[in-house]
Amino acid sequence: MTTPTIGQMLDATVPMAHTLKLEYLETTPERAVLRLPDQPAYHNHVGGPHAGAMFTLAESASGCIVLAAFGDQLSRAVPLAVNAEIAYKKLAMGEVTATAVLGRPAAEVVAELDAGGRPEFPVTVEITRADGAVTGVMTVTWTLRPNS
Repeated sequence: MTTPTIGQMLDATVPMAHTLKLEYLETTPERAVLRLPDQPAYHNHVGGPHAGAMFTLAESASGCIVLAAFGDQLSRAVPLAVNAEIAYKKLAMGEVTATAVLGRPAAEVVAELDAGGRPEFPVTVEITRADGAVTGVMTVTWTLRPNS
């Protein structure tokens, strides 16, 4: 039996990500890159990807890096998004890509969990168009909630 990829795990546990047909380009503990294909069913009133679809793309990218960085901690803690803030910077058209990075070293987060804490850490995400222009920026604060 093969181990599922981060993308397969997210698609199986987060139906919205599967519904949007997100493409998982890179999912490592250092970086997660996901693409939302251009799909008319998810367009807004100006013909680009709907803000809700872009939010889901960016939040999913943040979740992928959390799974990649802390998947080995899932037996003792559950990752939860605490809050998210998004800024839409430019008009997005066509396919868009979200690139997520951890805002704290993973080892520091795990050390806080080891010490009995409930660590919080930011994940920053840039959403770009195919031409490289940044159309949005999101910060998701995550926590690793220890199992009781």
